[in-house]
Amino acid sequence: MSKFAIAAIQMHIGMKRNVDEMRRRLEIMMQLYPWVQMVVFSELAAHGPALHAAQPAGGDLDKEFSQMARDFDIWLLPGSYFEAQDGKVYNMAPVINPSGEIIARYRKIFPFAPYEEGVTAGDQFCVFDVPGVGRLGLSICYDIWFPEVSRTLTSMGAEVLINPVLAHFMDRPADLAVAQATAAMFQSYVFHINGLLAGGNGYSMVYDPAGRVLHQGNVQEEMIMIEVDFDLVRRQRRRGILNMGQPLKSFRDSEIRFPIYEPNFDRGYLDSLGPLEKPARA
Repeated sequence: MSKFAIAAIQMHIGMKRNVDEMRRRLEIMMQLYPWVQMVVFSELAAHGPALHAAQPAGGDLDKEFSQMARDFDIWLLPGSYFEAQDGKVYNMAPVINPSGEIIARYRKIFPFAPYEEGVTAGDQFCVFDVPGVGRLGLSICYDIWFPEVSRTLTSMGAEVLINPVLAHFMDRPADLAVAQATAAMFQSYVFHINGLLAGGNGYSMVYDPAGRVLHQGNVQEEMIMIEVDFDLVRRQRRRGILNMGQPLKSFRDSEIRFPIYEPNFDRGYLDSLGPLEKPARA
């Protein structure tokens, strides 16, 4: 099977518990579109950007989302929520299979410093397989601004990139440009799913592996249903984007070593940019 139905829900997010509202929208979606096989929510959909809501793995959120996946017989990616462990807090996104098993936990590698204060960066990449279908990769929001993350995921075999976001800043148009470029550069479907209110300013987008827009969101609540074709990804990676560029193979075959990644690289210019902190009044 190469076709797989992925849906996303863009909804209003508050600063308190949103899980019951997530379930209500999921009930509506699955009543209207029972053919959907995976559902994705936005970053921090469960409780908004409320750091005090962090809980350890195995807590109530894990249990409730696992039950949702079982109840609706779907793969569920409920966005992310704050996870507490050993005195640290991570922005963590789980992957839950239709049996309600959490098969992966991804911790955001690039918290949105200096604004995402108090969040510790993760250090593990996340790909997972839907048996008999294909491999997907998971990143969170600001991660997509760093092509090293998407390059690693696709080099690990990811054919669809899921990127839940919480974006409500003035640079949102740049976000969208980065997400679209990522789809083309890495010949992947990209699901770039935002929330509303405390959860973001909307404009959730889905791109195909040639960087073409499959869904262009707005600033209202939305249900987004896309049937992805894994064979299309594989064909374009073999033959090139629209039978043209083959960037994954070009990168693979290049003998260039990039000095920025070497331990002895001169970081003088980068260090001259100053500390990573919120800008002061000019």
